[in-house]
Amino acid sequence: MRVHHSQVHDETLPNRECGHCGTEFHSEHEKAYCSADCRDAAVSFAGADNPNYEGKLATTTCRRCSTEFDYYPSEKEGKYCPECVEFTQWQSTPDVTAEANGQWSGGKRHVPCAVCGTTVERWPSEIGDTTLCSDACRSEWLSEAFRGSGHPNWKGGGNIEYGPGWRSVREAALERDEYTCQICGATRDELGRNPDVHHITPVRWFETSDDHELTDAHQLSNVITLCSSCHRKAEFDSIEEEVLRSKIADSSTGRPMSEIF
Repeated sequence: MRVHHSQVHDETLPNRECGHCGTEFHSEHEKAYCSADCRDAAVSFAGADNPNYEGKLATTTCRRCSTEFDYYPSEKEGKYCPECVEFTQWQSTPDVTAEANGQWSGGKRHVPCAVCGTTVERWPSEIGDTTLCSDACRSEWLSEAFRGSGHPNWKGGGNIEYGPGWRSVREAALERDEYTCQICGATRDELGRNPDVHHITPVRWFETSDDHELTDAHQLSNVITLCSSCHRKAEFDSIEEEVLRSKIADSSTGRPMSEIF
């Protein structure tokens, strides 16, 4: 019947009845009213018919201006009237200073510098295992902390017991090189101290060799005078061994490295 009515009369048979006006109408899905007007007329959203209704309007006094006003408990707590909320700067900035701050941990503390002992002020978040008062103390601390086994590139050895001959060959190298870095030319007066004396072939190599003695490292042909900066570069292979050997002044003192190897 529905198929016949649709094909012959070009309309579908009604399958529902409007809950407001009683008109029969067709809808492919469940529908209580034939139109939006009928729905609005039949359904009220006022008062208790409102899905969000939680009771009648409540009356209270504004905490700021003391004016009485009505409000829906479901919408707000009823602290401030609409005028104070909309047009007045009623919100105050919370106090988060000192003890009022939830993360307050007592303020700055007085701690000694790990190098010179000077007392400095630091926030608790700035206090770690080591406290330093200046860049100068930081440089000095780094120089000490990252020396030898404290350095991440430490391979063992270093200034271990160099054995006999080291002190004398060091003095001889300084004199030979005139107390001047053989790479950058920095002098003892410019450095404010004696330059370093660097083993071109590391002492640790001789220490682990089955064919050599530790004292074989202490030859004038295997040492060169360097400033601390160039010394670090040489230790980390930033300066090639051939370059270092080419900078050594001619000397008749000591055995040539070719005889050792």
